[in-house]
Amino acid sequence: MNTSVLRLRIVGVAGFSVCAVAGIINWPGAAWATPPLQFDSVTLSRSFFEEIEVRTHVDAHKVDISTKGPSDVHVLRNVIAPGGHTGWHSHPGPSIVSVISGAATLYDGDDPSCLPARYAPGSGFVDKGGGHVHILRNEGSEDLVVTVFSIVPFDAPRRIDAPSPGNCPF
Repeated sequence: MNTSVLRLRIVGVAGFSVCAVAGIINWPGAAWATPPLQFDSVTLSRSFFEEIEVRTHVDAHKVDISTKGPSDVHVLRNVIAPGGHTGWHSHPGPSIVSVISGAATLYDGDDPSCLPARYAPGSGFVDKGGGHVHILRNEGSEDLVVTVFSIVPFDAPRRIDAPSPGNCPF
């Protein structure tokens, strides 16, 4: 057998073995995404915008939204069954989340104490995006239904799966 072919086979087997071992023992530094559980997401719309420039000032109420360069705007309906979650993830741009029904429990990947923020139907929260890692869980007894409005750079993935930051016991 040619020595270069033998070396290539040895390197291939060694590389596969390292990957397999890293997956089994959760090798330090290995980043494994946390998949969603009992989570369903439906994209209601995705729209392209060259640039977005909105400045509204009515009395003391002020809204400023602007982008530089093309963007995609996504509107989604997410349903999480009791005991389910989104998996740890981030977004490259901001998301406005509105709770339709059920109870939403949000955990922040940057919070070392892993304190939950809870949101009831009719309330909501803003994720500023930019790589902020978080997980949304349904710790209630009925389906959690949320609508999400996201603005991301054109053709960028709206959601980026992430490994658990290790600050929460689940």
